[in-house]
Amino acid sequence: MLNQCKLIAVDMDGTFLNDQKDYDRQHFAALYRKMQERKIQFVVASGNQYYQLCTFFADFPDIIYIADNGAYIRDLATVYFGSRFDPKQAKKILGQLNTYPGLFDELVVSGFKSAYILEDSSEEFKKEAHFYNRKLQIVDSFAEIIDESTKYSFNYTTQDTMSFMQKLQEQLWGMAEITTSGHGNFDIIQPGVHKASGLRHLSQRLGIPLSQMCAFGDGGNDLEMLEAVGDGVAMANCAPGVQKIAQHQTGTNNEQGVLQYLDKLLNNN
Repeated sequence: MLNQCKLIAVDMDGTFLNDQKDYDRQHFAALYRKMQERKIQFVVASGNQYYQLCTFFADFPDIIYIADNGAYIRDLATVYFGSRFDPKQAKKILGQLNTYPGLFDELVVSGFKSAYILEDSSEEFKKEAHFYNRKLQIVDSFAEIIDESTKYSFNYTTQDTMSFMQKLQEQLWGMAEITTSGHGNFDIIQPGVHKASGLRHLSQRLGIPLSQMCAFGDGGNDLEMLEAVGDGVAMANCAPGVQKIAQHQTGTNNEQGVLQYLDKLLNNN
């Protein structure tokens, strides 16, 4: 267990949330009171949109959100950090993604103001996109977007995930990086902008060393974060490779493994 923990960061899907996209709210509320008493900052670190993430924590206004895999960091009152793709590179990235047949059908372009999908996307995908992006605009063409792009997310069926990611990474070299949460979804993110870089920004802003942070995750987009902090905790349901770099492991997301671990952490400190 991490002594003198001053910040706790959690991934959401597959980590903090169960498969029904919820969590034990009463249990968390009790733990959150303990965190506040001990001046421990709670942080949500996710690839999802800020406007979606904060809907899960309406009763906890002091939470900080590292959204869009580190591209947008804020709480209800303060924006701590915002980073976007260079507009020329954003255009090139979209052009490259469009070379893959059908990829645009389930592509979400994320921006500071909203997220964007195409009008001719399926109704099923529109519902999914709206769940993860509470501010969502439907456009006839991505060329219509008047916003700064922070991230691209898409579902894409491929027989060999690693080969697909390697090929696309080579095509986007120098402009973007590809990662996956391990749930059949891919993210195109800005080079050097991820959950760990988000925690480094908060470290400087809040004066909390990374060594005094604890983080929980289950997917490939959590690797940098778990490796950067003093106590990286992998979920029992984590993707291959996550457990190897984590210092500890806890129960599955459906067992409320994060809350199990926090019980022990807060009772031992």
